[in-house]
Amino acid sequence: MSDKQKNLMVRAATGIVFVVVMVLGILHPYGLIALFALITGATLWEYTGLANSIKGVKVNRFISTIAGICFFLSTAVLRLTPAEGFVVFVPYVLTLIYLFVAELYLKNENPVNSWAYTMLGQLYIALPFSLINVLAFQQNGLGQTTFDFLLPLSVFVFLWTNDTGAYLSGSLFGRHKLFPRISPGKSWEGSIGGGILVLIVAAVIGCLANTGAVPHLLGIPAWMGLGLVVVVFGTWGDLVESLFKRTLGIKDSGKILPGHGGMLDRFDSSLMAIPAAVVYLYTLTLIQG
Repeated sequence: MSDKQKNLMVRAATGIVFVVVMVLGILHPYGLIALFALITGATLWEYTGLANSIKGVKVNRFISTIAGICFFLSTAVLRLTPAEGFVVFVPYVLTLIYLFVAELYLKNENPVNSWAYTMLGQLYIALPFSLINVLAFQQNGLGQTTFDFLLPLSVFVFLWTNDTGAYLSGSLFGRHKLFPRISPGKSWEGSIGGGILVLIVAAVIGCLANTGAVPHLLGIPAWMGLGLVVVVFGTWGDLVESLFKRTLGIKDSGKILPGHGGMLDRFDSSLMAIPAAVVYLYTLTLIQG
């Protein structure tokens, strides 16, 4: 067996395990919280390691990672028990205060750079992952919290579908580069092909979600709109991470996922797609509270 075949098998095995873990985690409310708290922590840990490789930057990896997990869990608690109010964010605020004040005593070469990369990690990673709770946990007319696994799951299904469709159509028809300066491998033909496949999958999900006795909040056109939003912003998320890696001069963000690189490599698209999906659904006034 050649090295290329071995790498393909490793990549396929990792991909299957990854999808199974993601789907099983998202199907249960507390499984979703545990899964994405872990993902948030692992991604922030990887990001802070990359940030510290930049000259003049010294981010506190441990506290920054803890802060991101605190923000995620605080958002989950707020969605589950809205009556608690924003007091749930007190631990997160305290960790941020520590990160800022600590720079007074550390005598780092450029504390402003350290602050900037610290807050970028919270904005770029912790905030988007925390918004998965907004998709999953909603309030009904009686003030009760309901769990909807289909919305967060669909975001990732759309992203995976887009990746597959873009790869296939790009391989067959790719001629015009989408963003050659940042990602030479992407083509307009691939992006369009991935988008079309996502629209088909979104329509199928819309049909299946509305065949039962209790129809889903989203109709078929709204599902297709969500799919389009995820495709556009997911592509931008991929390009943003590519720009970050290109700036650092690295190919992969890490090695935690054999054949797939690091956490940022695997979740780059979702970091833009999740917030965009939340804004889209709020615009439709379909998520309350």
